[in-house]
Amino acid sequence: MRKVSILSLHLGYGGIEKSIAALANILAPKYNVEIACIYKLQEKSAFEFDKRVKIKYLINTDIPVKVQSYKVLLQRGEYGKVFKKLWNNYFKKLKFISFFKNTFGVISIYIKRNLLMKKYLKKTDADIIISTRTFLNELSSNYAPSKAFKIGWEHNHYHGNMKYAVDVIRSVKKLNYFVLVSNNLYNFYSEKLKDTNCKCIFIPNVLDGDVLKKAPLNEERLISVGRLSKEKGQLDLLKIYNIISNDYPTWHLDIIGDGPERESLEEYIDSHNLKDKVTLHGFRDKKYIDNMLDKSSIYLMSSYTESFGIVLIEAMSHGVPCIAFDSAEGACELISSGRNGYLIKNRNFYAYIKKVEDLIDRKEERMALGSEAFETSKKYTSKKVATYWFDLLEKSDKND
Repeated sequence: MRKVSILSLHLGYGGIEKSIAALANILAPKYNVEIACIYKLQEKSAFEFDKRVKIKYLINTDIPVKVQSYKVLLQRGEYGKVFKKLWNNYFKKLKFISFFKNTFGVISIYIKRNLLMKKYLKKTDADIIISTRTFLNELSSNYAPSKAFKIGWEHNHYHGNMKYAVDVIRSVKKLNYFVLVSNNLYNFYSEKLKDTNCKCIFIPNVLDGDVLKKAPLNEERLISVGRLSKEKGQLDLLKIYNIISNDYPTWHLDIIGDGPERESLEEYIDSHNLKDKVTLHGFRDKKYIDNMLDKSSIYLMSSYTESFGIVLIEAMSHGVPCIAFDSAEGACELISSGRNGYLIKNRNFYAYIKKVEDLIDRKEERMALGSEAFETSKKYTSKKVATYWFDLLEKSDKND
């Protein structure tokens, strides 16, 4: 049985990590699957894995005490944000000793993660290596065995940030294949990489679990799921809901997820007297989210950018119609406006509010959109998406 190694930063809550778990479970019956994970965020992974999947943590020790306050950002690989915080918290306040001590601690963690992944790659006996972030693409390119079939897997949209796009392009040039989760990304990167040996391929993300039964769409509940971070735009969602709740005070908003913006959201909820109308559920497992989607009537996405939007597919698998801004690029590939939900142009809050209120008033339209959403989700089942991955991995045999 051929061995597949998936390189991961961590296996805590997150879209990339959810996709890694889904792929590992898809491949487990046919391949010897190992996940090389740098950070261990918690004792038990946020997602369920097939018992045949092996998980190897490269850093088992915790973050040093002196940089504990930056733990989440470090483990998510957001070193730029860490250094910005160190600069603002210490250097600008002339606390030079604290600045240098903390900076040294952060740099040591950065060096350690790279050294341990290099060591893993040099020793691995994997036939196929799948890297899931830009720096992991680079490490795989430079340190993995030459005989290994190397695949990069991009989950983030560059969203006009050409510096990020250039970094991605540079990182994958030496790989065999580059997997993109949306047609938009595929068209962009395939053009940029056409003169290299790296071939681009579009494989959508997979629905976690089978297509489920349709929700009745008769409860007065709106729902949104995702990490609480600025790019997900939940503060905008609260501003939108605050207006909707004045017209429809019995409709409740459920937000499932956690992250750095939680405090800001709580402050907005408190200052606008929304405590009884909005529930921040925190991170929850699949069973909990499925149960909440069954109780919901409209799914609301407020992201500024979204490469694919697996949460939309999950909502659609319950027959829940979705509304999103078209700034979320992935949503544009999933939502057909007026058919299975609505896309709102130019982040127009009032147009968004109008569509939500229209669906609140018109249950028949909710039901019609929900039925089409349910059909859309069938394109992303594990059975369908698995065939794309198996076809790609079989190319590694021809590479030998």
